[in-house]
Order: sequence, then C-alpha cells, then structure tokens
Amino acid sequence: MKYIKYLILAVMLTGAGSCSVDRVPETQLSDATFWRSEGDLNSAANYLYTFLPSLPVYDDNMSIDGFAVYPNEVSNGTRTVPNWDDDYANAYKLIRAACNIIAKAPRATSAGVDPGIVEKYVAEARFFRAWAYYNLVKRYGDVILVTTPLASDAKELTAARTNREIVYDTIYADLEFAAAKLQLPSAMGESNYGRISRTAVWAVESRAALFEGTWNKFHNAGEWRTHLERAKNAAEKVIQSGEHSLYTGGYFNLYQYQAEGMGNKENVMVRRYGANDANIISYHNIPMAIISGGVVNPTKYLVDAYLMKDGLPIDKSPLYNTPDSANHVFNNRDKRLSETVMKRGDNFSLTGKFVVSTSSTGYNYRKYVIQEDMGKSRSYIDYAIIRYAEVLLNYAEAKYELDAGITDADLDRTINQLRDRGEVAHLTNAFATAHGLNIREEIRRERRVELSMEGFRYWDLLRWKTAETELPKPVLGAYFFKDEFLALGYSLTPNLNPDNYIMPESGNMRTFLPQRDYLWPLPLTEISMNPNLVQNPNWN
Repeated sequence: MKYIKYLILAVMLTGAGSCSVDRVPETQLSDATFWRSEGDLNSAANYLYTFLPSLPVYDDNMSIDGFAVYPNEVSNGTRTVPNWDDDYANAYKLIRAACNIIAKAPRATSAGVDPGIVEKYVAEARFFRAWAYYNLVKRYGDVILVTTPLASDAKELTAARTNREIVYDTIYADLEFAAAKLQLPSAMGESNYGRISRTAVWAVESRAALFEGTWNKFHNAGEWRTHLERAKNAAEKVIQSGEHSLYTGGYFNLYQYQAEGMGNKENVMVRRYGANDANIISYHNIPMAIISGGVVNPTKYLVDAYLMKDGLPIDKSPLYNTPDSANHVFNNRDKRLSETVMKRGDNFSLTGKFVVSTSSTGYNYRKYVIQEDMGKSRSYIDYAIIRYAEVLLNYAEAKYELDAGITDADLDRTINQLRDRGEVAHLTNAFATAHGLNIREEIRRERRVELSMEGFRYWDLLRWKTAETELPKPVLGAYFFKDEFLALGYSLTPNLNPDNYIMPESGNMRTFLPQRDYLWPLPLTEISMNPNLVQNPNWN
C-alpha cells in the first residue's frame, strides 16, 4: 500500500504522458482529497528531492581531466543526436512536479494548514523549478518555459523555445522567493539536514549566475555584468551569513563518512544516501565502480595542474624535478593532489594493496573510495552538491571578471583559504607579477584542482569558450615506468606517445566543432512531437 501511495503521488505530480512538456492528468486521477495537510505537502516536496543529482564522478570524463576504460563520446566529439535524453526528460518531469505543488499547495490553507508552512513548501518547489531550468539552459540554451500545470490543449505543448534570458528571469525570481521563505541551516536543525536552506538557494544562485554571466561574456552572447553582479552578491550572502566554513578535518576526509552531517559546515547542499544498512535512503556503488570498474581515472592534464608548494606551476617552480618513479610526482606538490589521486601506501582495496590494473591512464581516483564499502558493494556516503569552497571560488571569479582584477584582500578571503589546506603559498598580485602569472588563469586553476573530478570541468570549458582548444587534445596519463607498473599489477598494454606517457586516446580521434558542440542536441522524440521545437545549430 505504501508503494501504491507513492506511485499515485508520482503520477499526480508529474503526469503520465510520454511528452516531456505534458499536463498533469486531473481527469485520470483526482487529487481532490490531497493537499489538505502538512503531511501531504511534505510528501509532495520529498518527491522533488529524488531528482537531486547522484555522485558526478563520471562527469569529468566529458572533459579531458578524466578518462574511463573507454572513450567518452561527449569529450571526443563523436556523439549523435539521441532519440531520448534523460537529462531533458527528467528536468521537465521535475518542473511539472514543482509547478503542480506551486499551484496546488495553497489549497491546504483552507484545511487549516498555517500559510507560513505552505509558503515553505512552495519555496522548495520554486527552488527545484529554478534548479531544473538552470540545468536545461546550460545544456540546450533556449528551452520551452512552463510555469503552470498544463491542460490537454495548452499551447506550451507545441510551443517554441523561450529565449534563455527570459528563462533566467524565471530562475532568479524563483530563487529570490525561495531565499525569502526558507530558513538558514542553523534554524532548520539536524532533523531537516539535507533539505534546501536559504544558503543553498544563494549558493545555487551564485553558480547559475556565474555560468550565464561568463557564457555571455566569452561567447559575446549578450549582457553579462548583471549576471556576474548577481553571482558575486549571492556568494557574498553565503559568506556573510556565518553559516559555513571550510572543513578542517582534511581534504581527503571531506569525501569520507566522518565529514557527513551538520558538523561539517562546508556542506551547503547535500544529497543524502542514508547512514548504514539499517538506515537507508538510497545507496550507490561508487567506491567499487572507481576501483574495479575504472569508471573515471585522472589524466596527466589534471595532475600537472596542481601547483608546487611554493605556489608556482611545475614549469616555473625550482622545486619541480622530472619524476623518476610513480610516487615522485607527488613530491612538494599541493597536498590536495595526493588526497585526490592514489599513490603507493594508500588504502586502495579490500586487501590494502595498491594496484593500477584498472586504470586506463595509470592514475587512480581517490575521492569517495571507502575501503570498508567495497566488500559489500554499496555505499551510503553523501554527495555534497555544493560546498562552501565552490562559493568562495564563485565569488573570486565573478569579482575578477567584473573588475578585470581582484584585490589581495579578496584573494585572502577566497583563493588563499583553499590554498592553505593544500599547504600552498598564497597568491597575491605582486607574486603573480613577479613570476609572470595570469591572475585569471590562477583563479581558474584553483577551481580546477579544488573541485577536481566533481563534475565542473566540462561545463567550465563551455562557459569560458575554451572547449574548442582543450578537448581536441590527445588524452594523456602517467609516465609509463614499466617495471614499477608491472610490479604493481598493471595488466594493460598501453598505447604510449613518443615521450613515453600513456595515451588512451590520440588527438586524431578527438574533435570539437565550435559551431555545434557548445550546445547539446535536443532529442528526436521531442522534436517529432512538437513541430515548433527547432534543433540546435548543426545537429541536424
């Protein structure tokens, strides 16, 4: 009966048709007796949380920072127009559910539910609608805008796409409403940990506005300063709230069980998976997928991006020496490198033995690898969708792009806080000038390493309009120390480039078409059902 209840609720919230832009089927399933209590509103809102993203360890394979045991068709430019696209369909499923709550939750006031409680659930729904539209726009550009439950003859079912600036107006309006009605994390308490807070709304606003502002700036696509001002101001609100701070228990431990819960003030927005076999929300098998499945492996490009401890890149630092062994690459480097990429001595498997047999690049990913979870093939480690570290990075980047520069004081309150936990020398304007460094590139570097393999890099390359330069490169891995690798259990026969680096995919197998690949193709099923839905350029 509980299953049937939630199945009915899902149909009530999302509709039952095959078209992504669909109506809620009031005539098929009456919800006249629903929307009468806080429990009803809570159940409806809980459904929205099932659309939160899962751990994004696969996403960096779309960039050149990660590589699986097989090529990625987004990264290498070989994908074709799909018949169906879950990213598109699920976003509209979420939008439909959110619109339904926004329209119908106020009915509960007539049944005696406090209007403030109703507004809280409407605010959650408006947050999720904004979240869905942000994720649609960053993939597809202009999209169909729907803000109400649709009737069977609604014009939106065959509508043309709405300009992304208008969609962003809706995103911002929804986020502003949500921020005004939701609480700060400290007021929500442990029992509500994982629900959307006011600071989570501001953090998403900073992310979405930074994306659109830099997209417009570097693609010459329109007004950008207003978006970047909004990104900066939203990040500043999170910083000034005093609700969040960087985790002090070690960067590696951020991705282990000890960093879960309200005690970790770095977590701003979290997808919860549960605690153990007796307290399950859901679970995943990411540790085993990483180690045994080789689903993501760091590349040479990512490893080389980490600074030396003196704050200089490897091509400028006197501390850097050409590695003569696999572990040598970690010497005198940003501490976060060894806490992100496996090395000999790490607890790597059930036996504790370090091997590289599953890695297509010779490097192995370390975040979210939990030794005790591997034997049972399930893990409950939460996914921090937004960390306070990202908020600091958003602020620094928005400030730099707005002012064509950033003060040392702002570097100290953002970038240098992150460098401190990597035990790396601070970045200052004088330091950059003295060593021929570009501040913009150093801010971007800090974003790359702090958020490495967390699903950001591909989207950053798109918004900066650098994907056309970065993605066609050959994929390179570690220098192949043959005897050492064989002793560590390396069972592959790797392709090597002329400099003896592992090369799982050559440059002549990779392409990026600027006139096509900055936007994703719309699925054919959607185009076939809507004659006014025009495909993105050059995907025909």
